[in-house]
Amino acid sequence: MKQNIKQNRSLTFRRYSRKAYALFSSLGREVRIGVLSVAMLGGVSLQQALAQQPQAMQSADDETTEVELSEVDVVGSRAPLSQGLTSRQVNLITAKKVETAPAHSVNDLLKTAVGIDVRQRGEMGIQTDISIHGGTFDQICILLNGVNISNPHTGHLAADFPVNTHDIERIEIVEGAAARLFGTSAFSGAINIVTKTDSVPHASASVRGGSHGTFGASAAANYSTSKADNRLSVGYNRSDGARQNSDFDRLNAFYSSNIGTSLANINIQAGLSNQKYGANTFYSAAYPNQWEANRRFLVSAKAETKGKIHFSPGVYWNRTTDHFQLIRNTHTAENFHRTDVYGLNLNAHFDWLAGRTAIGSEFRSEGILSTNLGRPLDSTKFVSIYGEDERKYTCKDNRTNISIYAEHNILLQKFTISVGAVANMNSALDNKLNIYPGIDVAYRPTNAWRIYANWNMALRMPTFTDLYYKSPTNQGNVGLKPEETSTAQIGARWFGGNISAQVQGFWCEGRNMIDWVMYHEDDIFHSTGFELTNCGIETNVNINLRKWCGLQSIGLGYTFINQTRHDDQKIYKSNYALEYLRHKFVGTLNHNIWRNLTAEWTVRWQQRMGSYIKYNDGKSTGQLVDYEPYALLDVKLQWQEKRVNFYAECTNLTNKLYYDYGNIPQPGIQAFAGIEIKL
Repeated sequence: MKQNIKQNRSLTFRRYSRKAYALFSSLGREVRIGVLSVAMLGGVSLQQALAQQPQAMQSADDETTEVELSEVDVVGSRAPLSQGLTSRQVNLITAKKVETAPAHSVNDLLKTAVGIDVRQRGEMGIQTDISIHGGTFDQICILLNGVNISNPHTGHLAADFPVNTHDIERIEIVEGAAARLFGTSAFSGAINIVTKTDSVPHASASVRGGSHGTFGASAAANYSTSKADNRLSVGYNRSDGARQNSDFDRLNAFYSSNIGTSLANINIQAGLSNQKYGANTFYSAAYPNQWEANRRFLVSAKAETKGKIHFSPGVYWNRTTDHFQLIRNTHTAENFHRTDVYGLNLNAHFDWLAGRTAIGSEFRSEGILSTNLGRPLDSTKFVSIYGEDERKYTCKDNRTNISIYAEHNILLQKFTISVGAVANMNSALDNKLNIYPGIDVAYRPTNAWRIYANWNMALRMPTFTDLYYKSPTNQGNVGLKPEETSTAQIGARWFGGNISAQVQGFWCEGRNMIDWVMYHEDDIFHSTGFELTNCGIETNVNINLRKWCGLQSIGLGYTFINQTRHDDQKIYKSNYALEYLRHKFVGTLNHNIWRNLTAEWTVRWQQRMGSYIKYNDGKSTGQLVDYEPYALLDVKLQWQEKRVNFYAECTNLTNKLYYDYGNIPQPGIQAFAGIEIKL
């Protein structure tokens, strides 16, 4: 067993050799295997835990048949459990996928996840909406290293990440309601971005450019001491835009520090993103020349104590400012918004004879100052807008949310059962206490098989945009009720050496599901709620070809969704909830071309339900046009040396004309190239 012991750190094993003495040398101690942290339980041995790791890969060239472990500590439960032991299914976009995929942003990476719908108006993550299993962009919880950074202003801004793709270690995706894990905002699922940590000091820099005046540059550096690992990265991207009024300019920075002491492990992070962009037909195709600027700042600190009872306190603050113009460079329907979210939580978990128990609580305050959203302020209480000499915030709203969590995990040799609930009280609901329970079960009949099922409930409060937004084409609704859902999943995964496969069925029953709709041809969009049921099936197959004839890996995935609305109200046009993906297929092929030159091909085919009103030169034709299915082919070529990586990529190779949102044609064929240098 190869060991690496660092002062004031956990015992670290890079590989596990399956020797008989391995278990006894680690009993009762905190162990770190690769990047997997496990605390030994009375009923679960290290040998059993390793046997369940889906990421474990045996080396064909190693006569000792050692097992190499990749990242497996995931967010599938309130208490930390490895991916092999958690009862909740967590899908991963791994570090290898992040490196090889033809993707420029987190949002581009999520397009390769077959259960996720990524709709974009711009490029490189600008104006992107993300949803899971037929839900809407407001119904997912976005986390950065486990910290909730979701935006109560609008889910349109949820995908504004302060990190670059080279900062990402992996992306964890939880599908289905997960309120007892992440709070009530995890309505149809959650996405957790996990950034890199490295104890080896190094630095890197990259530059890229390509079609439509696109340019990007980034730099990152790691610095470590005996007690702390620190990482700082900055990035800048800009483009003239592939379509009219789709230019953008974006800057982001991110800092993280992981501190280890004899009493606790501490994580501190801070992020900044600042972007300006042409918001082509953002809220209405009647105004194709919209413009928007967003700035986000976030900071958080959390810790986990050591000992028999692990206490995990945390605190965070997110601020987002937004400047919107309905007609660019004018004051027409111009809006300013400032959203502040404060959070304070305390969690604890401990092991005993019956398994692992976790309890916790969170206080979260969400507030907005605006020229449009919220309750009107008395003129004596107007708040000045930073950077604007004469403009002031004239509206305000805020709400507080208190959540109490409890979960128990029963860990047996072949079963993991997780039962829990969240008790939630929100000041916008007359401080009524609501309880949302859930249960997850996983059965492992053999080392290769994993069969799982779960049922969970969740609630989502309307965003401030849902409640208050008003423009010449939109009208919010202060009478909206919170969305409620009950979701269930059942599925199986199989890991057979070089092949892994998964199939699952899912069902989501939603009440008061919020959408923006038109009731007739001459209407404007109103925010309203109705009952919806989404059900479907998702499948994935991944094959590791071990460089057979130059081929390295193949991935295939497909999702089918059927939706039913349970009322007879006639709706002329839905903007979001009823425009779901009926079909989505993703295929990937990674292969070696010559020496260090590799290629990854990605094909994506999807069919969206719903339709859009066709506009010509900003004027409605009154014609409803169904979304047409489309297929896209992307490729990325890489030449990798020890410290230098050259790459070239081409997206939409077939130059397909397609729409994610009506009246906004997406870019045709585009080419980019770049270089990354590691020091």
